[in-house]
Amino acid sequence: MRAISPNSRVLRGVTATAAVASLAVSLAACGGDGDAATRTRTDAAGTVTVGALSNGAAKETALKVSEVKSISAELPESVAERGTLVVGIGALPAGSPPLNFVGEDQKTLTGSEPDLGKLVAAVLGLKPVVKNSTWENLFVGIDSGKVDVAFSNVTDTEERKRKYEFASYRKDNLAFEVPKTSTWNFDGDYRNLAGKTVAVGAGTNQEKILLEWKEKLAKAGKKLTVKYYQDNNAVALALTSGRIDTYFGPNPAVAYHVTQTAESPHPTRDAGQFSGAGATIQGLIAATAKKDSGLAKPVADAIDHLIENGQYAKWLAAWNLSSEAVKTSEVNPPGLPLDNS
Repeated sequence: MRAISPNSRVLRGVTATAAVASLAVSLAACGGDGDAATRTRTDAAGTVTVGALSNGAAKETALKVSEVKSISAELPESVAERGTLVVGIGALPAGSPPLNFVGEDQKTLTGSEPDLGKLVAAVLGLKPVVKNSTWENLFVGIDSGKVDVAFSNVTDTEERKRKYEFASYRKDNLAFEVPKTSTWNFDGDYRNLAGKTVAVGAGTNQEKILLEWKEKLAKAGKKLTVKYYQDNNAVALALTSGRIDTYFGPNPAVAYHVTQTAESPHPTRDAGQFSGAGATIQGLIAATAKKDSGLAKPVADAIDHLIENGQYAKWLAAWNLSSEAVKTSEVNPPGLPLDNS
């Protein structure tokens, strides 16, 4: 999610693109803000199950996770005494698979983001309470104190640091999707797009990046054709019929669609990735709490514990997101600059 403020058109555009780029699934919307559609599987003590009810988007995996007293001791007293971690997810109305969406039982919120919230809560010795809302109300919840921390594909930006504190947990990458039979690869070089036709979501950060590349290629006398489609099915059809060479979108959405098409007559693959923050900085997705809440540090330490003990890698692998792994969780790392529009 690439905008510099929660309400920007660019940010909402990327969120929408992540949803439509599922390209294969029809999801029942959650009923409304709150807990109505956030019931989670009851796991045995010391176990967190990730990838449940994913309708084939993930490999269900049971992970052993126990409280780490030295980390839970860092929690603000109010949270520790309450015994719960209120995890915010901005999945309404339709979700963004594989990050957050209604599961195959048509009622349970699943996805990589709520799963990580549950893993972090386990390390902190807290019971996770998942609050599902619209994207805008996610930040209202944090501001009002009704949500402790959001795990909802929020990009770390310098603009947001004015109001929030962060604990990074995943790279914010974009990806190119091509038919599996295609031999083309991005290889990190926009010049490889010369002569190609690329589909992208309008009003998104990936469109901004793509149009910048198109301008550079034009100055070199080379052509890049950009196409726009109204819905996910149209993008999928254009890709399989050869009307476009590749689709450029959020990496999680591409990873999800690659998983969904794997056994179909028209499988696709990831042909290369690029930082959602551009060429000069690696974009980061981060757990988001109210500034000066005292939660970023214990959350980051909990994530580091999961990294060091292998549960983090298994969580990413379950959701086919291993390419977005970080080596460590950083508190308030450098974010998308203020001058990035």
